[in-house]
Amino acid sequence: MNKIKIIGAGLAGSEAAWQLAQRGFDVELYEMRPEHRSPAHSTGFFAELVCSNSLRGAALSTAPGLLKEELRCAGSLIMECADATQTPAGGALAVDREGFAALVTQRIEAHPRITVRRERVDEIPSGPVIIASGPLTEGALADAVGTLIGGEARLHFYDAAAPVVSFDSIDMESAYFASRYNKGTADYINCPLTREQYIAFVQALATAEEAPVHGFEDKKVFEGCMPVEVMARRGEDTLRYGPMKPVGLSDPRTGERAYAVLQLRADNREKTMFNLVGFQTHLKFPEQKRVFGMIPALQNAEYYRYGVMHRNSFLNAPQLLDGFYRLKSCPDVWFAGQITGVEGYIESCASGLCAGIHAARQLAGREPIVFPRETALGALALHVSEYDGHDYQPMNINFGMIAPLGMRIRGKRERYLAVAERALHEIDTLRERMREDVL
Repeated sequence: MNKIKIIGAGLAGSEAAWQLAQRGFDVELYEMRPEHRSPAHSTGFFAELVCSNSLRGAALSTAPGLLKEELRCAGSLIMECADATQTPAGGALAVDREGFAALVTQRIEAHPRITVRRERVDEIPSGPVIIASGPLTEGALADAVGTLIGGEARLHFYDAAAPVVSFDSIDMESAYFASRYNKGTADYINCPLTREQYIAFVQALATAEEAPVHGFEDKKVFEGCMPVEVMARRGEDTLRYGPMKPVGLSDPRTGERAYAVLQLRADNREKTMFNLVGFQTHLKFPEQKRVFGMIPALQNAEYYRYGVMHRNSFLNAPQLLDGFYRLKSCPDVWFAGQITGVEGYIESCASGLCAGIHAARQLAGREPIVFPRETALGALALHVSEYDGHDYQPMNINFGMIAPLGMRIRGKRERYLAVAERALHEIDTLRERMREDVL
């Protein structure tokens, strides 16, 4: 039976290794720590959480909560270890950070089919291989990945991403659909401000609190894409001549032009998610919600992704990967984790689980399991492989990715619970196939 190599023992690599080993495959798991340190990590444990001990919302009425429940149904090692090391955190799943990583490491190292290699990988070994080297992939390995994927499809360095909000949370009584100068179709949502509203917004934006730049991030990444708060500090009218220019935009209800306008652009085909155009920002998340909420149309906005600015290496995955996290040009190579463009610990775990299951089934000559878009696992895979928005960027799981219900349900919590119940029903129908090759 084939031996499969996995590069990286973060959440994605550890989960992928476990899924393959549980299905009878011999796995060589490569992890460079502790011999070679990462600027983000402090231990040699696998699946180390470097930013927070919270794995986000636990309730089924949240997308992260749904994804975690789907992972439990699929036999996730990461979720098993998280549940075993849980600490009180209200509505979130938080863990004893060191205890969690130590338990994952212990379980992986004790598995008779997993061989751990504590060494750095500078070249991609011959397949089958899963590359789960993380968002800080650099140096020789990054060059090797670039050579493998070829041509123009190099690793991206994601330095700036604007916030994304839920369409349902936009106050459309304070906004309108239109395109500048009425060119083409009315694809943009326009959020107008009066002079008084704009001046108050600019003042708040210019003095809002920014997120710290961590040691493993590069301040130079901000030079090529100016944060909106920096524009606000350069003068009261800077934004009005930049991303909030009102020219060519008249409210079709009144025929009048506002003093300033923020445009929102659809971030997915279904138009459930909208991007704040030109609003790259490095503000702390609560500050983004507070300050951007001063724009009338966004006063109750629900954020699917807050704006971020930091160094991250990731693939332009929709060009390169299929829905099984497999490299289209080399079908015995899979990618998993943040290098694919998923954002977050649980999302990384999910991609590792899927890559491991898909690789095992392919190597065993079995038909692949297709997770439908009605599930969080399926929606995440489709974001990675078929995203068709303006600019592919890493994103956390959210209900905007998952197929709509096709019916109206009053109340956001009730609507999301209905989506979750449908998803878990879909997962339940796949449970036997997911487990049929587990020893």
